[in-house]
Amino acid sequence: MTQEESKALGNNYNIAESLRFFRRWWKVLVAVLVVAAVVSAIAAWMIKPLYKSSAVIFPTNSNRLSKAIMDYHYSLDFMDYGIERDCEYAIQILSSKSMQQAVCQHFNLMEHYGIPSDDAHRLFKLDEQYRSNISVKRTEFLGVEIGVLDQDPQWAADIANYMATMYDTLCRDIHHDRAVSAATVMDGVCSAMEREIDSLSQLPTTPWRTKLIADKCEQLADLQTRATQTRVDKDLSVSYKYSVDQATPADKKAYPKRLLIILGGSLGAVVVCIFALLIFAKKNDE
Repeated sequence: MTQEESKALGNNYNIAESLRFFRRWWKVLVAVLVVAAVVSAIAAWMIKPLYKSSAVIFPTNSNRLSKAIMDYHYSLDFMDYGIERDCEYAIQILSSKSMQQAVCQHFNLMEHYGIPSDDAHRLFKLDEQYRSNISVKRTEFLGVEIGVLDQDPQWAADIANYMATMYDTLCRDIHHDRAVSAATVMDGVCSAMEREIDSLSQLPTTPWRTKLIADKCEQLADLQTRATQTRVDKDLSVSYKYSVDQATPADKKAYPKRLLIILGGSLGAVVVCIFALLIFAKKNDE
């Protein structure tokens, strides 16, 4: 190869030199292309196919149900679709470690993914496999899509639907724990207010005492109403989502895209070969 040919891809590039280069090495490039295509095809067919199933939910408005029902001054409707804030809450819960642990335990994913129980890094590998196969993302219209990849299309659908169901369970647990704590505090405050009113009732009757007791009774009534709402929230069992699309088993694989793997592997091998030939030619010229 002449020195001018070695400059075909340099600053003095011209198409004639490039054509001469390819005319000289076309057999080598074709051989590399064929071998790379065959190897890529074998590798692509060895990859186990994955099927994808998706479930789509709309989180409900996070307004308190008891307040929406019992307080006629309350203008927000718990039946409304959730706003962006509720969508972000839903994504956080669906992506949480609590959700991951529930799914892994329910479906025994460590065994399903073929991770040995005595592997020192089994939890790390399980986490990596889980996060590569399961995704949670927001849709265009403030819905949440749960996407699951698996070698078994039925498993992929079952996991996605289970996560949608488990979302309600985790939401109830969170709200129940907060409501229990709030109910305990409210009951304590109401009891303290009742004792204060009883103490005031023992004092001599005066306009001041009568007004103070009336004010305290009004405060107690308000506290009791709020305590009742809190107890209602504690015992509620409602859904925190609207299920738009349930996951169904896919009838076509989502991964791998074998044609893309073959094209990418073949073209990549040819590009590497071209650079290798250019370097080889340059060394010979020197």
